[in-house]
Amino acid sequence: MTWTSYRNRGETLRRVIDAADARPDGTLPTLDGLEEAFASDVDLLGALMLRWHTRLAGRIEREILATPYDLPGAVVSAWRLTADEHPGIRAVIDAYRTRSEAGDLVGEDADMLARALHTAARKEHELLALMAGLASGAGPATEAVGARLEQQARTGLVLRPRVEDTGRASLIDRLKAALAA
Repeated sequence: MTWTSYRNRGETLRRVIDAADARPDGTLPTLDGLEEAFASDVDLLGALMLRWHTRLAGRIEREILATPYDLPGAVVSAWRLTADEHPGIRAVIDAYRTRSEAGDLVGEDADMLARALHTAARKEHELLALMAGLASGAGPATEAVGARLEQQARTGLVLRPRVEDTGRASLIDRLKAALAA
């Protein structure tokens, strides 16, 4: 992959995330340049799952630093905050996971996609349990604890479209105001 194609792929992924977050209905957005940047829906979904996992892991670390006395609470809070930040990514992953569990995935990549979704869910549950301090190693018991933490985080959660705050001044505007003062 060349630098230009890598950069274009990153920009396309950002546009997909913005479109998904603007309408978190669980469908993959169709945008210009998508076919050139991603080989298939599996490739795109893999990139979205990686983005979700990376954001979640970083958010968990920040929440644990803020509330080290309540690790499970910090993990649940981090999951909810990440879902609020990227409702579209969460909705797409959830929709594909539901279709996979129901056996509704079709196409030549259906088995690969189902395995990827299962592995991502398993790893996410392990991350939640381990970071909450409720498990000490990987395995089915750890996954079950992580699944309960995810369910706790989902309780009462409604994925709403992310709206950019246009009332906030940009860095340049704030610097200009500071220099003018």
